[in-house]
Amino acid sequence: MSDTQKAIGLREALEMTLAHTHPLTAVRVPLLEGLNRVMVADVRARVDSPSVDASLMDGYAVRVSDISGASMDRPVALELSGTATAGSSPGLVVELQKTLRVMTGAPIPSDADAVVPEEFTTRQGDLILFNRPAESGENILPKGSDVSTGHVIARAGCLITPGLLGMLAAAGHSDLEVVQAPEIALVATGDEVMLPGKPLADGKLYASNIITLDSWCRRHGFGTRFCVVGDRLEKICRILEQTIDQVDVVISSGGAWAGDKDLMIQALEHLGWKNVFHRVRMAPGKGVGFGLLHHKPVFMLPGGPSANVMGFLQIALPGLMRLAGHGHTGLPEINVQLARELTGRHMDWTQFVFGTLERQISQHIFHPLLTRSRLQAVAMAEAVVAIPEGETHLPAGTVVKAQILDNLNF
Repeated sequence: MSDTQKAIGLREALEMTLAHTHPLTAVRVPLLEGLNRVMVADVRARVDSPSVDASLMDGYAVRVSDISGASMDRPVALELSGTATAGSSPGLVVELQKTLRVMTGAPIPSDADAVVPEEFTTRQGDLILFNRPAESGENILPKGSDVSTGHVIARAGCLITPGLLGMLAAAGHSDLEVVQAPEIALVATGDEVMLPGKPLADGKLYASNIITLDSWCRRHGFGTRFCVVGDRLEKICRILEQTIDQVDVVISSGGAWAGDKDLMIQALEHLGWKNVFHRVRMAPGKGVGFGLLHHKPVFMLPGGPSANVMGFLQIALPGLMRLAGHGHTGLPEINVQLARELTGRHMDWTQFVFGTLERQISQHIFHPLLTRSRLQAVAMAEAVVAIPEGETHLPAGTVVKAQILDNLNF
């Protein structure tokens, strides 16, 4: 039986991955550690914000009726009787034919029903001359207009953004109940692999895959630890046994095929893992595998840089995001137009192409990376386009979906 016949399709692999991964338990974390986490339950405001009616700008608090006839030609003069600043205690009162200076955020004095901006006034000693009338409620932020006690401000399952964190703080929350972020062990195999920082001997190479994977995990707020282990079956088994009970997920790099030196798959089989799938009809990344060891997910990635990162992005990352409680488990996507044709070699495979994006006013143009260097392609890529199963040719000018890798710029 050929490798293609043994492999499963990408969609099936992704469905099987998500079927075997479930959100981790809830944890309570300080507010500032909530960014990019997922809410476990609905959250309600504990306080009103603002806690009082407040001024939206620097100006003068007035009774609207006192300046109803004000104009540039016939300004109305009111006596200045004091000042209210942000954070000051409520209690000041605007009396008839008088005004109070108020600063942005200051409590609105009793009996005042508008704030007139400074630019529509002139000061003459203790008198303030108003050169236009005001409308009731003008420049006043009502109590509880940002958040109101008891109202739901975040729903279960929502992703916590910087803006939402600010609103949660305003609503009186100092900690949050969120889905636990997965703790991940990254295990690289190979006698030739070394961690950066040591002198590089002939025939050796630095563990760039681990650094790339670690960075992707940390970008999503996942905890990581990593190690490099040589090509010794017993040692790989020992590392896996020592690690699996200390983390939520294991991701391996290298040793994922079926040769004599592909020891990761041998080690997992020796330890009795549940092999959900191994080999997917995708390129690069066909050697990716997924299963369970001690009921915990294990993602087995090929050692080649482009295959390694593609297996991670298409299979492992969605599984990790499911563990972290995300509803959407894929990379963000946008429509792009192909700058040149894309061709593939296998009709029944999903084939991925790394590329860069040219930003235009009405669209984005996808330029495939033509470098022969696998590391350069991974490093330079801003997006990925798939030639789907059933197709081997996408003409130049075709509009397709692209997965965004550099989502801070899109």
